Amino acid sequence: MDHWPAKSKWNDMNYLRRVAGFRTVPVEVGKNYLCSEWKQELITFSEFLERTRSNDTTSMETTYLAQHQLFDQIQELRQDIVIPDYCFTGGGEIRSLNAWFGPAGTVTPLHHDPHHNILAQVVGKKYVRLYSASLSDELHPHSETMLSNSSQVDLDNIDEKEFPNILDLEFQDCILEEGEMLYIPPKWWHYVRSLTTSFSVSFWWSDAEKLDD
Repeated sequence: MDHWPAKSKWNDMNYLRRVAGFRTVPVEVGKNYLCSEWKQELITFSEFLERTRSNDTTSMETTYLAQHQLFDQIQELRQDIVIPDYCFTGGGEIRSLNAWFGPAGTVTPLHHDPHHNILAQVVGKKYVRLYSASLSDELHPHSETMLSNSSQVDLDNIDEKEFPNILDLEFQDCILEEGEMLYIPPKWWHYVRSLTTSFSVSFWWSDAEKLDD
């Protein structure tokens, strides 16, 4: 993504404030969406940027702009990125472009998604862990329909008594550095933690034969 304008522009908080500061965005507040204290709020992008800056130096509740279609809302930011050629392999079509923006320590718990995914790390870096789709039963999905794509296993605090075999499961992990992209196959389980202030973009696309799904 070296040719993306976002590579230089998105490290500049003043630029982000100028093009998007007055817009209202949905944010997540709390550890992650599986925790009881988790909530959602609507705030201006400027307030979100201020919380992100403060969050890196204080213990205030983490605020995360997660899986939001920011680029449909703010065209200036959409023009800063380019859909990777990878997303057109197999003759499929783009399903969704989502923004993930927050301070160090934001977590997306272990879950899977239905589409092909390119996760592009524009600002900062993240730790990513992947488990094969073939391990779904061993990863103990939630029984509730709304959360059936999420694991009951908290990788930040594994309960070895309740899930004794988790530590034996094979996984792949990496640190996704600024300027890098990672392909995540459909139904593969993934856990993501930001190691610094981080701004990522996920590109979801479908196979050609699944366009009618």
